[in-house]
Amino acid sequence: MKISERGQKVPPSPIRKLVPFAEMAKDKGVTVHHLNIGQPDVATPQQFFDAVATFPDKVVAYGHSLGFATLRKAMAAYYQRLGYDVQVDHLTITTGGSEAILFAMMAICDAGDEILCFEPFYTNYNGYAVQACVTLAPVRCMVEDGYHLPPRAQIEAKIGPRTKAILVCSPNNPTGTVLRRDEMQMLVDIARERDLFIISDEAYREFVYGEVPHTSIMQFPEISDRTVLMDSLSKRYSLCGARVGCVIAHNPDLRRTFLHLGQARLCSPSLEQHGSIPLMSLGDDYFKGVQAEYKRRRDTVMKGLAEIPNVQCRTPEGAFYVMARVPVKDAGRFAQWLLTNFRLDQETVMVAPGDGFYATPGLGMDEIRIAYVLEVDRLERAMRCLKQGLEQYKD
Repeated sequence: MKISERGQKVPPSPIRKLVPFAEMAKDKGVTVHHLNIGQPDVATPQQFFDAVATFPDKVVAYGHSLGFATLRKAMAAYYQRLGYDVQVDHLTITTGGSEAILFAMMAICDAGDEILCFEPFYTNYNGYAVQACVTLAPVRCMVEDGYHLPPRAQIEAKIGPRTKAILVCSPNNPTGTVLRRDEMQMLVDIARERDLFIISDEAYREFVYGEVPHTSIMQFPEISDRTVLMDSLSKRYSLCGARVGCVIAHNPDLRRTFLHLGQARLCSPSLEQHGSIPLMSLGDDYFKGVQAEYKRRRDTVMKGLAEIPNVQCRTPEGAFYVMARVPVKDAGRFAQWLLTNFRLDQETVMVAPGDGFYATPGLGMDEIRIAYVLEVDRLERAMRCLKQGLEQYKD
């Protein structure tokens, strides 16, 4: 028996594919510093647990396919405080930001259509594109430019007859780049002139560190009929396992499609939706504390990278990731070697190989993504492991 071509094309996660080697190292008593995955260790707000504990129903029943009305109302209020025109009817709750990606692709594209994206990009875009039978048309962003957008001509050169949308992520996973307003305006202009949708992934909105302010696609009302905002509570509230996200659209045809896609999977998790409601009211004090902590972590990682010879990177302006070009030919083999062969005082570090964040074959082979999601002390130890690992590693 042979499985489908689509099934064969679904790529393994570059973030998780080395987990078996990490588990073997742990079984041998080795401490593994996980910089491979964006799982924050900042405590989930207590309000979430308190709300779950007071869930009012005696049966955890199916919820509405659009999501709890109470959560949608609270989410709309959150966006309105940011100055965005988001009403309850514009919101569809999704099972995490991941389902938001799939819903957006399925609603906008037919099989064989293309979505223009900027590489390196969040690896699951590729996985969901395969599931949706959509092709990603990559536009390369360079480390030398801080992974900011290339000139307009380079972007438009990638637009073909089957291109339906531009997919953008800011603050960016995996680079930490925050797009300037003029960059977002350029994409808006292209979308209007070339009759394209814009899908904007804004899961890291609050994770900005002062260099460049976040610009949302919602700040361009002139194209509200052709935009989809994808969002997630996972990183903002350290709530990755709860799987609560949303898609936002003004276009009624898109909203109707999101409803139908939601009906096919019935509903998003009920307890987690209920627990998320009070989080929507957390104010600036909460976010300022989180931002300050991640800025300390970012600065710790950048200091460590600066002490390693022949490493090329730029200081990330947001999110909690940095892409670094390292002096190896195959970062995947190096990342595996760190787990299987390298030890520093019975410790090692786990990073994500860079090639999985590209669609263009051969790119990212000498890059790694680091997620600075550990406390400063552990990050310092992890960076020492990375430095000594690079000194000892032989291609």
